[in-house]
Amino acid sequence: MLQPRPGLRDVAPYESPQFDVDTRLNTNECPYPLPDGFADDLAKAVRDLSLNRYPDREAAALRVGLADAADHPFEGTWAANGSNEILLQLLQAYGGPGRRVVVFEPTYALHSRLAWVTRSDVVAVRLEPPWRIEARHVAEAWAASPSVAFVCSPNNPTGNVQAEETIRELVARRPTLVVVDEAYIEFGGDSVASLVRRHPNLVVVRTLSKAFALAGARVGYCLASRDVVDDLRRVRLPYHLSSLNQAAGLVALAHSDEAVRILDAVREQRERILATLPSMGVGAFPSSANFVLFRPPRHAREVWRGLLDRGVLVRDFTDLVPECLRVTAGTPEEVDRFLSALEEVLA
Repeated sequence: MLQPRPGLRDVAPYESPQFDVDTRLNTNECPYPLPDGFADDLAKAVRDLSLNRYPDREAAALRVGLADAADHPFEGTWAANGSNEILLQLLQAYGGPGRRVVVFEPTYALHSRLAWVTRSDVVAVRLEPPWRIEARHVAEAWAASPSVAFVCSPNNPTGNVQAEETIRELVARRPTLVVVDEAYIEFGGDSVASLVRRHPNLVVVRTLSKAFALAGARVGYCLASRDVVDDLRRVRLPYHLSSLNQAAGLVALAHSDEAVRILDAVREQRERILATLPSMGVGAFPSSANFVLFRPPRHAREVWRGLLDRGVLVRDFTDLVPECLRVTAGTPEEVDRFLSALEEVLA
């Protein structure tokens, strides 16, 4: 019998459980598609592609668009299949056997998973509410002499933003690569992208999946130094980003004005959730993302099951944050169904 690498079959695939329900609020997708004009422009762009040819291996046109949108040099802008592939490439380039990767938990579980995939050693620094990285956490992290440190801001699943001063302290302490995952930055908080030009060991990672309603196209990017991007080019697969993905990203950038209006609608529903949950006796943690972490007054997994029985799927985070669930800010109708179902479950 074929045997994979030791320990592989002891680990379950990374996935978010999905069920056939009317209201799915567990994966932080944008609840709205971009308008018809986007679909029409994308259809035209796809018709003009020469799919019998390999894509531009450098994704130059898309990177120019991303660089212009972020006011960052082209040579320091890189694109890949979602922000997750960017994270993997960073670990392929700067992690590996004998190298340590710091994560500040609770946070996005894929950071640790990808470190494991690349055979990097994971050092978890535990945070407590309100989950701010403080000087003692930085000291604990650097005591491990890491090669890479991940910071998620706004953080998933807690929704809080780390202060710019914290990031400055992290990048100034030693030549560790500090990766700030800003997948949700368009929903709230201040970006630290302006620090990248002065700190070549800082990388800011973003995605078009959330704010640009492009989760199905898998387009992510990073803002970094030219040297970091050159290292990513050394580990990327040949023609890693398809012509279809590149076209979708370019068309989405051309419709950024519509994306801004969608952001306002999502933020409105997030604030509605934050305002309503306390009146139901539910603890809701402040959020700058498109989701809310909450702690119900009853056993969280029972509440999760009760919501599911009523056709509403949220994310169970009890293994990471005791007795907590996370709900994505959806459409007004989806939020109506969530709040109504939660009220029934808690009655």
